[in-house]
Amino acid sequence: MAISGTYAFNPDISEIVEEAFERAGLELRSGMDFRTARRSLNLITLEWQNKGLNLWTVSEDMIDETSAGVSLTTNYLVKGTASYNLPSGTISLLNAELRLDDGSLTSQADYSLARISQPTYATIPNKLTQARPLQYWVQRKEIPGAAAGGANQSDTMTLWPVPDSSTKYKIVIHRLKRISDTGNPASNTMQIPGRFMPALISGLAYQIALKRPEAQGRIEMLKQLYDEAFALAAEEDREKASVRFVPLVQSW
Repeated sequence: MAISGTYAFNPDISEIVEEAFERAGLELRSGMDFRTARRSLNLITLEWQNKGLNLWTVSEDMIDETSAGVSLTTNYLVKGTASYNLPSGTISLLNAELRLDDGSLTSQADYSLARISQPTYATIPNKLTQARPLQYWVQRKEIPGAAAGGANQSDTMTLWPVPDSSTKYKIVIHRLKRISDTGNPASNTMQIPGRFMPALISGLAYQIALKRPEAQGRIEMLKQLYDEAFALAAEEDREKASVRFVPLVQSW
């Protein structure tokens, strides 16, 4: 008895949709069926971004343009400029570091920046103070990474104090990225790891059953299967490194 020895199973969108229709007790028969299923796939991936931390969407990047859309020179912050665009497709920031002397074997250093809320930023008396940045506020826009009415709609981070040098500071961020859309070709694949494929197909089958009267009897079963499949995948998709908590003891 032979085994394939390959690990490349990654169904394209047409296969995902077909499998989901079969689980819903239906047949994929028309272009409209495919269109509505593709729309549901996009809605499912948006839903997942609200359910928690998807580790495969974590990315390390550098800030590369001002909030006015001006590209930075080799990623160095601009003296006197406080606000910068986050990369397109950013859902949220996990953390941000200020990097000094990037590329130097002897003096490169990363310093953690503290994230503050809008009310906290609003209480800063002088928002034009220039020095080494210590904090940042993230302003989330209604259409991140898109253009609306000609205006740039990227989420922005505003630093305080405002950078006092144009040749010293860079911002390194660890961010959650939006999962890519399905796109139009049925031959596209989804931007998810294989461990989430059963959950995706189960979720799509559930969404299809909600739309089709003839599949109403399967809704409860498909919802349960979807919840179980997602819970299994989410439990596996977690940080497994050791965590150490150190109590802070203050003396007065």
